[in-house]
Amino acid sequence: MKRRGHILLVDDDPSLRRLLTLRLEGAGHIVTTAESGARALSLLEQHPAECVITDLRMDGMDGLGLLERLSQAHPTLPVILITAHGTIPEAVAATQAGALDFLSKPVDKEALLSRVEQALAQGGLPADAWESIWTHRIVTRSPLMRARLADARLVADTDTSVLITGESGTGKEVMARVMHEASPRGRQPFVAINCGAMPEQLLESELFGHEKGAFTDAKNAQPGLFRSAEGGTIFLDEIGDMPVALQVKLLRVLQEREVRPVGSARSIAVDVRVISATHRDLNASVAGHAFREDLYYRLAVVSLDLPSLAERAEDVAPLARHFLDHLARRAGRRAKVYAPDAMERLATYHWPGNIRQLSNVVEQNVALTRGQVIGVSAVEKALYRQGSDTPNVGGHLKPLAEARDDFVRDYLIQLLRIAEGNVSRSARMAQRNRTEFYKLLNRHQIDPADYKL
Repeated sequence: MKRRGHILLVDDDPSLRRLLTLRLEGAGHIVTTAESGARALSLLEQHPAECVITDLRMDGMDGLGLLERLSQAHPTLPVILITAHGTIPEAVAATQAGALDFLSKPVDKEALLSRVEQALAQGGLPADAWESIWTHRIVTRSPLMRARLADARLVADTDTSVLITGESGTGKEVMARVMHEASPRGRQPFVAINCGAMPEQLLESELFGHEKGAFTDAKNAQPGLFRSAEGGTIFLDEIGDMPVALQVKLLRVLQEREVRPVGSARSIAVDVRVISATHRDLNASVAGHAFREDLYYRLAVVSLDLPSLAERAEDVAPLARHFLDHLARRAGRRAKVYAPDAMERLATYHWPGNIRQLSNVVEQNVALTRGQVIGVSAVEKALYRQGSDTPNVGGHLKPLAEARDDFVRDYLIQLLRIAEGNVSRSARMAQRNRTEFYKLLNRHQIDPADYKL
């Protein structure tokens, strides 16, 4: 059975957009269209697609420019280029730069559908199945987070070992659970352990099991977590804190696919997938001989770096509402709400403790607020004594005008995300009047409606 998917079609020729839309919808695909590269990027932030088809030559941002932006923001998203005869050499160069394939005009119907089918086949789980899994556990509108989810979707369907990195509180275990549930092992156990939370001997016993009498208090034999996760996934949290001596034994387990319980002379075969996580810089740990290089390469076949909450500020408001709803359901009461200025304070705070800290603040606010509306003073009290960060500046150098335009556009989009498309609130945070703010939106081809919930 052929896969049906969500296709984003980008072309500044309305007649070609209509023709290709009819062909794709006739084959059962869902099609979203955009008349420009800039509009395509905006749509992708709100409505993730499984394949992009774009014309090579367009006014403003052309197909190559769009391909470059997509390769940065959505590196796993397949892109197919449409090219006129005279630009085929450029299209060939574009495929070398990351495009999946190209189609020459006039676009042949069978070739179009065949290329799309190939693109969807390399995209892992169908979009609707993947969406239903991750939305159950993860609240996000952030393009950065959605890019990580796109990578996770591709690797979830494999047995590849994955290392999830990121600051404490960014949701590394949640991402691991999503990948497990989306994998063929999803109906089997998911077993998690914090490798930095116990001494070496106890950790070895917990991981690999022990025989009766193997050590003091070993009154009964225990299978260990690797055997408990048989057929499923074991999640090794804070793997960077594992003692070096135990790293050697873990490496042997990964290489030989068998464990030897403490006090036993025999090894037992295990079939588990390993996902690990750390907030440490393991490359630095390897360089400092605190972490084995061979184990690192075994664990980090694929690395996923989760963004901090400060990097996904547009998610603060929906996360806060999610925590309010969760607390209300747990207590069997009506959910409380934040006053607009209180929510604005949450959305503009830097959150050094990430999602875990936000959850804690929301729970404090609910516990210490008598009425239904949580005011800004309650937020300020919960945030009392927490410092502020200095924004990081980085990236490759661009011409000044282009860099300034990119910054302004990204800044405006982030304001709209935080304000959920409310222009008045966005203008107030930018300290500009509505008229001036609307002019900026028009200049950068941004539609505030795209950011309304």
